[in-house]
Amino acid sequence: MRPADLRLIQLAFALAVTALAVPDAHAQRGGRGVAIEPNLPYDGRFTFARIRYTEYGRGGWQFDYPQMERNLLTMVRELTSLRPHVKGSNIHTLDDPELLRYPVAYLSEPGYWHPSDAEVEGLRNYLRKGGFLIVDDFMRNEWVNFETQIRKVLPQARIDRLTVSHPVFDSFFRISSLDMKYPNNPNLTAEFLGIHEDNDPTKPLMVVINYNNDIGDYMEWSGQGWWPVNITNDAYKLAVNYIIYGMTR
Repeated sequence: MRPADLRLIQLAFALAVTALAVPDAHAQRGGRGVAIEPNLPYDGRFTFARIRYTEYGRGGWQFDYPQMERNLLTMVRELTSLRPHVKGSNIHTLDDPELLRYPVAYLSEPGYWHPSDAEVEGLRNYLRKGGFLIVDDFMRNEWVNFETQIRKVLPQARIDRLTVSHPVFDSFFRISSLDMKYPNNPNLTAEFLGIHEDNDPTKPLMVVINYNNDIGDYMEWSGQGWWPVNITNDAYKLAVNYIIYGMTR
């Protein structure tokens, strides 16, 4: 076992022990509602940036917030040489110029994402200026909406299926298998896709897409033991890899 893998297991256990002493996250935030914390002022340190969008119907941009960020950034702090903010994170709309300060952004539940023209332009500029987008937590017929919206941003984009040999899966942890299932639905097999610069697979990814998957949910509840340890660890490995890849590609 590689040292980083062993350290990940130790940290996951520590999170589980800590979680026994705190109230249930759903009780704290009243189910689907969530208290939005103030954004951190920019200081050059890595800050997790979540994308906020206008909700139509279900609208899940805030799902897993903020516990997912806390757990993930604890792992990033302990495992890597980054010095991320752990006790705080940011939320930005795609047309917020401040988003351009942050090299990695996270978009949840894009099956219900309907960006305005300004947000479409904002994301296009973000990606063209070197931003890296992580898309997570959607499945089945939600793909249609995501593809419709992302093609407004990048009309000529080719969405490539990623294999385990892609550099994003070896940017920190060496991931040997992409065999994952959607939480609570073992019939849905995760797919990993991406959009490369200039539609050239030899060039860096601009967007990584977790379809039929929800690594945010695995990380949010890692302290409560809802999901098997090996799958939770896989989610952390993917997320850490995405951050390191987005910072170094």
